[in-house]
Amino acid sequence: MVGNKTLFWGMTVALVLTLATACSPASPTALTGSEQAIEALEAFFERLSKEDYAGAAELYGGSYETLVNWNPEIPESNTESLWQKGCQINGLQCLTVRSAKLVEESDGELVFTVEFNNPDGELFVQGPCCGADETQMPPASQFQVRLQKTPQGGFLVLDMPVYVP
Repeated sequence: MVGNKTLFWGMTVALVLTLATACSPASPTALTGSEQAIEALEAFFERLSKEDYAGAAELYGGSYETLVNWNPEIPESNTESLWQKGCQINGLQCLTVRSAKLVEESDGELVFTVEFNNPDGELFVQGPCCGADETQMPPASQFQVRLQKTPQGGFLVLDMPVYVP
């Protein structure tokens, strides 16, 4: 009789576990390449906006030539200082991502149309520059940003933030 009770409870536990597993929500599926790229894009700009320049540099795979030209006293290897100057002095708009839409994908490079948030949460709009009027240089709120897939499967941002002189 004791053996039958043990067998009964063992089968009951097995049945409950089977039902619980079958009824539980599905495990999250792996992110698609474009979803991973958006996460990297958002993380890069979030880090810049929070002044985590070393963290942002880890997610950047583009050229530092412009930042070095603007800041010749800083060696190219000092990416943290280059980003700091770029965001705080040189006119890069180190803002958070408002939205990102994939517009092109080719050979591991993804191109997104991106909108950014001003620090107050409003949409960032780049106005005319350098003496031009709105007919010569219409305001822009959407900007293209490229990302490159790494051999390890992650993504690096290839383009610097929007520049406003």
